[in-house]
Amino acid sequence: MVWLIRDRSKTGSLVRSTFDLVRSFVHGNSSLCSPLSTPSSFSLGFSRTMPRHNFAKWARSEAAFSPSIKENPGTTVETDDKQDLFGLMKQRFLSFKQQKYTKELEHFQALAEAQSPKFMVIACADSRVCPSNILGFQPGDAFMIRNIANLVPPMKNGATECNAALEFAVTILKVENILVIGHSSCAGIEALMNIQDDVQSRSFINKWVVNGKVAKSRTKAATAHLSFGPQCKFCEKESVNQSLLNLLSYPWIEERVKKELLSLHGGYYDFSNCSFEKWTLDWRGCNVEDEEGERSYTVKDQEFWC
Repeated sequence: MVWLIRDRSKTGSLVRSTFDLVRSFVHGNSSLCSPLSTPSSFSLGFSRTMPRHNFAKWARSEAAFSPSIKENPGTTVETDDKQDLFGLMKQRFLSFKQQKYTKELEHFQALAEAQSPKFMVIACADSRVCPSNILGFQPGDAFMIRNIANLVPPMKNGATECNAALEFAVTILKVENILVIGHSSCAGIEALMNIQDDVQSRSFINKWVVNGKVAKSRTKAATAHLSFGPQCKFCEKESVNQSLLNLLSYPWIEERVKKELLSLHGGYYDFSNCSFEKWTLDWRGCNVEDEEGERSYTVKDQEFWC
């Protein structure tokens, strides 16, 4: 639906010209009004059910952004009602284009042809944990997966988007390092620790986090004397190590690790005090599975950054 607008402000000509542009754009792109478009309510960057006065505010904010960025990219663009989130997003993109892309044009044009990252990073989907932000990865540096609780399921659990990405990164891109990053206050790990054993759940979250059940059992055995909070913190790190062990269940990973073409690393980001722990799995110290299907492991090259 396209709203008709009766201009009652000093921005009349701007609103009318913007409306005409949007209307011609919508009519020329019928798919944007299709109920199958995704997301349907943001096909043009604003809600199709936007009230008239909000549309005028949007038009004024668009005018404020053109032809150049007039706000600090780190500041918030305010409207009378709430933050203009897409306006802020637009600022950040244009700032990236002007300050980064155009200044490193040759590099980005090379990336457009092919990628050759040295790292694959597996991190939590938590909005507070952004590997590119906290570790400074730049475009082309790292192939990334983000999921609930930064888990790597063992190969025997079957196909997932996680091991599909692993296969691509290791066999096609030939990454040299895989880094699994856990973090403090992880709700996914808390969900894992709260799950009752042998109880069927219809929750997608629970069905996913049970990939960390070996880490949970190790945690329970090692921290029976601790309260629930410290147990979760222990499991946040233990699950990283279990994911590193699970990586070795994929033959094309294990082969490259043994040939020393690929290294497996763990990391832990504590955002309560902004510290980072890093370590490397010593595959030579990893034993074959015992009668319970578990492996033992050792780590090396531990570092603490604060």
